[in-house]
Amino acid sequence: MRLRNVKGAKEILENHTRIFEEPWLNKGQWAKVFDNKNPIHIEIGMGKGQFISTLANNNPNVNYIGFEKYSSIVAKAIENLNNVKNNNLVLVRTDAQKIDEIFSLGEIERVYLNFSDPWPKDRHYKRRLTYKDFLNKYSKILTRDGEIHFKTDNKDLFNFSLEQLEECKWQLKNVTYDLHNTNIKNNVMTEYEEKFSKMGIPICRLEANK
Repeated sequence: MRLRNVKGAKEILENHTRIFEEPWLNKGQWAKVFDNKNPIHIEIGMGKGQFISTLANNNPNVNYIGFEKYSSIVAKAIENLNNVKNNNLVLVRTDAQKIDEIFSLGEIERVYLNFSDPWPKDRHYKRRLTYKDFLNKYSKILTRDGEIHFKTDNKDLFNFSLEQLEECKWQLKNVTYDLHNTNIKNNVMTEYEEKFSKMGIPICRLEANK
């Protein structure tokens, strides 16, 4: 994806009270950020934030944190952030590599991975967000019954993810290679999902429990 700079993105992020650029300072204290003890769900690689902002509006009793490493993309997500009626969504600008430095053990209930970069070259497999090293980090920050929800249009990445999850002894459920032809309910679409679906590209999806 080619990134376009957003003029003044750095200043926009610095001046927004619901955007965190040093999220590790809140490790173990995210309940205080939201001022409640509601469960916390995170999306890694939120893009412009359509998916996570929709969830935040639909589920006021759940807290959401959207992760994105590029300032220009976070700046574009602010419109969706501002449209959330509740105070249950914040955005974080940082790399997912640091996820276990940002949350304490069992602080998160659910991780969403939507249309992550497939890193198709074999030598880049360790960068995929469903590689076992990432799975081990998610396992640390998730609650005892925490789960991952994963969606992608890339079948090779999906098969790789299934292999990694099974190797790491995660329990799989609701696994499908064609999400929109299943009876899975309450599916919230991302911008990419809407685009791919209009093109007739099937969407792969799974859920995994620790």
